[in-house]
Amino acid sequence: MKVREINELLNTGPVICCDDDMEFDIKFGFASDLMSDVLALANHDVVLITGLTNIQTIRTAEMKDIKWIIFVRGKVPDDITVELAKENGINILCTKETMFRTCGILFDHGLRGAEINR
Repeated sequence: MKVREINELLNTGPVICCDDDMEFDIKFGFASDLMSDVLALANHDVVLITGLTNIQTIRTAEMKDIKWIIFVRGKVPDDITVELAKENGINILCTKETMFRTCGILFDHGLRGAEINR
């Protein structure tokens, strides 16, 4: 799924930082506010969907080589978090949708869930 499609479906507005490549292809989605669960991801071709807008989210994305994050529930990261994302080439979108609706909308339009390590 292209970032452009995600933007249109979720009305996210502009990319907050880093990359404006709206044709970037995202393979999978993963939603969690628990960064320990994110660390269990088996692949890195995901968009991370979360309501946790602090630097721990960016650090987790950095460790898992995740390049796109969607912050839900109208949350917007602070300047320190955005600066860390810029330093690590991590792109941020924000939506007013809940996590549940965000996942449902993206799933309904073809984005599939990431496999996790067991």
